[in-house]
Amino acid sequence: MSIFDFTNFDDENESLDDERPEDELKKLKDMLKDGSSKISSIEALEEIVNYYWESEKFEDALHFINQLLVYIPYSAETWQRKGLILNNLYRYEEAIESYDKALSLNPVDPEILINKGISLDDLSKPEEALLCFEKALEIEPTNEDALFNKAITLEKTGRYQEAAKIFRFIVEGNPANRDAWYELGFCYDFLDMPTESLRCYDEHLNLDPYNYNAWYNRGIVLNRMANYYRAVESYDMSLAIHENFPAAWYNKGNAYANMGRLEEATECYRETLKSEEKDVPAWHNLGNAYEELGDYELAIRAFTQALKYDSRHYESYFGRGSCYDSLGQYRRALGDYNKALSLCGDYADLWYAKADLLYNMGRVRDSVLAYKMVTKLEPTNYEAWIDYGETLFELGYVKQALKAFDKAVESNPVSAEPFYYRAKALIVLNRTFEAIESLKNSFTLNPEMQRMFEEEFPDAKSLKAFKKLLEKS
Repeated sequence: MSIFDFTNFDDENESLDDERPEDELKKLKDMLKDGSSKISSIEALEEIVNYYWESEKFEDALHFINQLLVYIPYSAETWQRKGLILNNLYRYEEAIESYDKALSLNPVDPEILINKGISLDDLSKPEEALLCFEKALEIEPTNEDALFNKAITLEKTGRYQEAAKIFRFIVEGNPANRDAWYELGFCYDFLDMPTESLRCYDEHLNLDPYNYNAWYNRGIVLNRMANYYRAVESYDMSLAIHENFPAAWYNKGNAYANMGRLEEATECYRETLKSEEKDVPAWHNLGNAYEELGDYELAIRAFTQALKYDSRHYESYFGRGSCYDSLGQYRRALGDYNKALSLCGDYADLWYAKADLLYNMGRVRDSVLAYKMVTKLEPTNYEAWIDYGETLFELGYVKQALKAFDKAVESNPVSAEPFYYRAKALIVLNRTFEAIESLKNSFTLNPEMQRMFEEEFPDAKSLKAFKKLLEKS
């Protein structure tokens, strides 16, 4: 392999600082100054550029490769090297200019086309990048680098099916390609194919067991599969390799929360916040965990911290409002609910919470409007229709209440409650036989409703007695 074979450089190898110390570099520079022959100058410059490349001192490498191009301006390989250096300096447009110069000297080199495509992809020009990879494949149809980078670009543009097809082709021909297994797992995850994704990550980890990102992604997939215990194990592996990994701590916390292990969840969120103090989702989920544990004061503090870093985080206004609500601090709760709704006015759960709060505050008429909004946003939410109907009934709007209960029955005809409340409205409206039929449906669906009926109407121990009672009234 040439000392200038940058495309095969493995960044996992140790730096050549130990193999080629500063005194050796000085000898090369002295040789360059001596200038006794053009050949020795070229060799010295090549060694110096290679030294700085492998030391990741790209500015120095660029300086000396420019000197090298003075001696060999028609070397496609050297122009390509310059492109690689510029790409590592994030100077992508200049890198492309160097690749174009290399291609003008050697237009059928697939490696130059691939590297140009990578720079174009880095410049967010995916279609132009894909053209480069296609040209490389026209020259060499089985070029694995061209196939891989084409798939990477497709993946970045959300074309996961096309990308997955290429990655599959690569691993079928080369099962030892760990990067292709990793990317295939990533594509399958986005294609909602968790079982296949998990298998690919496992294949990758068989080849590269110390890739903490792969363990992390594996945990994400397992979490989506509701396999929370195994997800935690994956996050633990990721954290064993790379302890300072806030995303792994955060998602480990989510897995514990999903398992109902809230104390462990809070510990994970706190670990996340040690590294990412301004992580709003971590503060919010910490608040959620404390709220579920019944520690409303700590929950309020966590939600307040989330809002400190994102004043438009409506979920945290909602969470903090719920805590104030639970503590009986209704005015504060209402203030947070209103703020949340000003940021996200079509959140049905928020309207529902506000409606319940207004009702508990004795503002029954105001609560009707909030319940009505819930039914608009979730027209099949039978519980909202019942609450809306009950509030209307309490205010004396019996006909409107009946319409709401009818909607509740329509939304959930296998629930006993809507039939029961519908019957109550029908009784007040003197529609006796319809009321009896509605009660029968309620009792059939849930015999426990009969006990509720007998408690509410103690003079009627049966539907028959109740019917007679109604006829007398």
